[in-house]
Amino acid sequence: MHDLGIGNKIFFLITIVFIGCLNLCYALQTPKGTVEGQILSAGNNKPVQFCTVHITTVNVSTQTDEKGKFILPDIPYGSYNIEYFLIGFDKRIEKIVVDKPNIKIKTVLAQKAEMLKSVDIHGDRDGMGDMEHMRSIEGVLISEGKKNEVINVTNVTGNLAANQGRQIYAKIPGLNIWESGGSGIQLGIGGRGLNPSRTSNFNTRQDGYDISADALGYPESYYTPPAEAISKIQFLRGAAGLQFGTQFGGLVNFILHDGPEEEKFEVVSRNTYGSFGMFSSYLGMGLNKGKWKGYSYLKYRTGNEWRPNSKYNVYSGAINLKRELTDKTDLRVEYTKQYYLSQQPGGLTDAEFYSDPSQSKRARNWFKVDWNLAALSLDHKFSTNTNFKTQLFGLLASRQALGILGNISRPDNINDQRDLISGYFKNWGNETRLLHKYKVKDNIWAFLIGARYYQGYNLSKQGFADTSAAASFNYVDGARSRYEFPSSNIAVFTENILKLSKKFSLTPGVRFEHINTNAEGTYQEERFDLAGNQIFDSIYSDTRNNSRSLVIAGLGLRYNWKPVADFYSNISQNYRSINFTDMQIQNSNFRIDPNLSDETGYNFDLGVRGAKSNKWYYDASIFMLAYNNRIGEVDAVDSLTYIPYRLRTNISNAFTKGVEAVAEVDWLKVFVSDTCKYDLKTHVNVSFTESRYVNSDKPAFENKLVESVPPFNLKTGITFSTEKFTIAYQYSYVHEHYSDATNAGKDVNGKMVFIPGAIVGLIPSYDVMDLSFKYKIKRFQIETGINNLANELYFTRRATGYPGPGIIPSASRSFYITLQVKI
Repeated sequence: MHDLGIGNKIFFLITIVFIGCLNLCYALQTPKGTVEGQILSAGNNKPVQFCTVHITTVNVSTQTDEKGKFILPDIPYGSYNIEYFLIGFDKRIEKIVVDKPNIKIKTVLAQKAEMLKSVDIHGDRDGMGDMEHMRSIEGVLISEGKKNEVINVTNVTGNLAANQGRQIYAKIPGLNIWESGGSGIQLGIGGRGLNPSRTSNFNTRQDGYDISADALGYPESYYTPPAEAISKIQFLRGAAGLQFGTQFGGLVNFILHDGPEEEKFEVVSRNTYGSFGMFSSYLGMGLNKGKWKGYSYLKYRTGNEWRPNSKYNVYSGAINLKRELTDKTDLRVEYTKQYYLSQQPGGLTDAEFYSDPSQSKRARNWFKVDWNLAALSLDHKFSTNTNFKTQLFGLLASRQALGILGNISRPDNINDQRDLISGYFKNWGNETRLLHKYKVKDNIWAFLIGARYYQGYNLSKQGFADTSAAASFNYVDGARSRYEFPSSNIAVFTENILKLSKKFSLTPGVRFEHINTNAEGTYQEERFDLAGNQIFDSIYSDTRNNSRSLVIAGLGLRYNWKPVADFYSNISQNYRSINFTDMQIQNSNFRIDPNLSDETGYNFDLGVRGAKSNKWYYDASIFMLAYNNRIGEVDAVDSLTYIPYRLRTNISNAFTKGVEAVAEVDWLKVFVSDTCKYDLKTHVNVSFTESRYVNSDKPAFENKLVESVPPFNLKTGITFSTEKFTIAYQYSYVHEHYSDATNAGKDVNGKMVFIPGAIVGLIPSYDVMDLSFKYKIKRFQIETGINNLANELYFTRRATGYPGPGIIPSASRSFYITLQVKI
């Protein structure tokens, strides 16, 4: 991937526009009639979602959207029988005449006299209950031929109040989940050889817009929405980079609740009590009246984790409001706020962890985050087959880390000043998309084109704070390091679903990126010898600019042989910009190579998935990820002081391959009856992964296993439920893996060894069990459970800085109980 000249840039943009014009011209050369309608339910007059609409004569079908609306484009003039079908409603057939460019109809479906007590409706989605797959087209998003998953969070049985990631993401294969504590404030997930740190290798969004600190220079997510406020979580793996930006992991999109479907007004109150003084209070309010629809929530959570010096307070809230301006235009505004203050108990050495993992070595470490997000979205249908969306978004936020950054093997001298690292973020951007559906030889094709502008600004400061134990985020003698990191990004992208037959499609895509990142500031550097004597003190000024242009491309394939198998494959280039905001952190344990370069590579998927009603579903795939110039951390020694430290640098190329699979079966639906009023489900989620460094210039890294990549990862469980009661058991196992690129942590005999400082070493295998209950009665719901049922003592990470350094023990056994009232 090379920098493009101005001529090539202009040629590339003209090509995209030309391709779009060709598609539109092709669609318009044979004008035909379009049937547009809405389906309502008899009695309550509510929209009927996911209803199949079919015209047999021309073999054209579609499904209604969330408003009960549907569109059948390019229907030849004539008379037809149009059919409407949805489980739980009487089938309806009516005659229509297409004799003009646009036909509008409205239909009412009657509910069956004998209805099932519970009906799962997923449209053309594959899945069961809390899991499904995305449609080929979701609004102005294309997922045809891509590996994707959707979590229906409201159907998850688990500890939602504490954002228990092990339970929420239990059916997403291949994820390595960092559990840095029991508070669940921050989410840390990675997969396919990618670092889980604050989900920084995924493009993390909420309702379609960025929520990370800086999508270009610092893509870490200090904010994670409360699980109780989330309706669904969309996962789109590596190929998502073509539509959403250059990240190897792909897309994680949190979709918040947006108001009730049946009621005009709804209030949900949830109060949770748990171990270690945990209390959570959630209040959600929804509106759906006339042309207005909206949702808002407030949540407060407080408590202690199981170790001393680990109390926290979290305040979260959001409001979104949508106004239907016309039948074809919606305007939505959204604002989100989260503030939290948490005490950090610090890391432990190996010996300390195995002696008493509940102990704490730090009483003066604190972490504070203030996150403010806003978005304004306009959705418009230019015609019955052309959708448009533009979204303006912004972030105003800060995060401050206060405490002792020194080696955890040394005690915290209460007379020493603490380090204070502050980051302030002001970002804004716009993303605009146009999706056009058209017909080619009786098959519906789709063309997507979009553009994005993003501007980021980060101010990073570091200096000394006072010697107290209080959460006082003030510099004593001013900041010793002050850097500004402005950045900008212009992107144009396009994808096209080429439906070559009823079963087979190709989805090519391409993305152009122009990225500009800058750094300007000053920093003071001091060095001390092993006796604590100062041997070096200097102030530096630094200015950097990195501007580059690139093109990444991809191709997806899909062969649909339902219900037995839906085959998919995708290959996509990826790119990740270096993280400038870490360039001058002053940490005696940690330094960054000033010559870091960007990372490049590609993702490849080949898989098959299928489902049968509410009986079973599965998704199994093989994958490969090539990662050039992978950035990681290695041991180094200061040439002046001979003190060891960790160096963040381009280690080597890396290659990851593996198998990911998930399956779920409802045994009662399979062997007893489709209409059985009880559920007995088992799920298995397993991944086998091998990730190694290749083509390294340094023998210490060649053919070594990539850090933070468990070679075997298993989550399985069983759930029994009735109309009112649910009990769920889950077992999780993660195989041992390494925390650094040299694979330190074992001797020549394969036995685990303890390394001073504990920031590198082995992550031993661990298994965890969770048990959850849910009971519903009218407007009330009670949830309770035990996390880490067997009280397994384990850890998932070794931190080089906050919240460590050292081993960060995961939470011990804990209990919770939730009372929900829905009005």
